[in-house]
Amino acid sequence: MLLLRQAYYIFQEVGRSLIRNSLLNFAAVGTTAISLFVLGVGVLLVINTNEIAKTIESDIEIMVFMEQNLTEEDALALEPVIDRISGVQETTFIPRDEALKSLMKQLGGEVDESVGEENPLPDAIKVKISDPREVNAIAAEIEDLPGVESVRYGGQDFVKKLFSLTNWVRIIGLLLITLLGLCGIFLIATTTRLTIFARRREINIMKYVGATDWFVRWPFLLEGIILGFFGALLAVGVLYFSYGALIAKIQETLTFLPLVNSSAVLFRIFEGLLAIGIVMGAVGSTISVRRYLRV
Repeated sequence: MLLLRQAYYIFQEVGRSLIRNSLLNFAAVGTTAISLFVLGVGVLLVINTNEIAKTIESDIEIMVFMEQNLTEEDALALEPVIDRISGVQETTFIPRDEALKSLMKQLGGEVDESVGEENPLPDAIKVKISDPREVNAIAAEIEDLPGVESVRYGGQDFVKKLFSLTNWVRIIGLLLITLLGLCGIFLIATTTRLTIFARRREINIMKYVGATDWFVRWPFLLEGIILGFFGALLAVGVLYFSYGALIAKIQETLTFLPLVNSSAVLFRIFEGLLAIGIVMGAVGSTISVRRYLRV
């Protein structure tokens, strides 16, 4: 019964304090929400960029073109040699006749007259690699093999630029999150400090009649946690609806983009934001309680 009365008193004091300092509380909740919204946007941007990069990386292939005078038997003999190179996942031999048929199909037969009787295309080997970051080294090693005329591959430069952009997003996002996070903690700490100042006389009386240190401190700590939680809840709500609307719009026009739309992934992000909001509130209120509340 005593514990229930104490809990009732603590929550009652928290409610009074939230109403008494409503303007400052709104500012603290708003700043916390903005910082966590920016964090959520940054996390989603990085995750989606990684997904796009992975898709592009999986499509990176090396096309190995043989010398024109190389026989098909000699070209076929090169396939196991390439297959044994470290980092090569799979090889597919493409005979010159098959390559010509594929080209004619793509051009709708328009190539017939220009080709004449001689097939100008060389035999080729399509190479899939296990790690796209090694494409330059693997391509250079293949190009040095006797009988290889040239190698071609694409997509690697775009992936590098994409990851470079992701790194910049992380850095800028981290700076913004740190700045706004500190602002949120400062406002929560200021709110707690003002509440302590307004109730200093009441606190002294409570201590005089035997109230424990934690009984005095709990309302202030709980207030900070509540402010952080509601700031995070606001950020999660805005992020959920805005991201859902954005994904729906993008998928109408850019259906090929592999954007993250998994409920499990999104809920993990949202849970993380709520946890960070609670920690921000707890840190802000703890700073003021330790500095200004002498009990």
